[in-house]
Amino acid sequence: MPVLRNTLIIDTGYLVALFSKKDRFHKAALALRPQIEDKAWVTTWPVITETCHLLQSLQTNLTPSLLTLCERKILNLFELRLEHFSRIKSLMAKYEELPMDLADASLVILAEELGHGDIVSTDCRDFKTYRFKNHSPFRNLLMLTA
Repeated sequence: MPVLRNTLIIDTGYLVALFSKKDRFHKAALALRPQIEDKAWVTTWPVITETCHLLQSLQTNLTPSLLTLCERKILNLFELRLEHFSRIKSLMAKYEELPMDLADASLVILAEELGHGDIVSTDCRDFKTYRFKNHSPFRNLLMLTA
């Protein structure tokens, strides 16, 4: 996949913050949204699953709003393939001290496929630590503006 500079990787934390007024990053997430609306947003099924779980654990009825973003193709889904699984396992082993979960590993795979690490996440510690293609750092747009 070629480098797609007009694409942003979207993590669970940003999605939860965007929808949940209770989230401490809610105001920052809302403030960033107009600045990134002209970019293509992309994420993975593990992130969607994790976000739905967290929104439901907050006892909110916001899951339909998240799914509407996907339905309207505002939030696009990258398809993980069987050939990604060995890399996911090696990433989770490499970062087991954090630990790295499936959603984060899927986003590292996505960055490797896109050729860049422009991400929107509330997970500052982990995405400062993770490297895609074993050496390239992520650039977290939410933390650059917060």
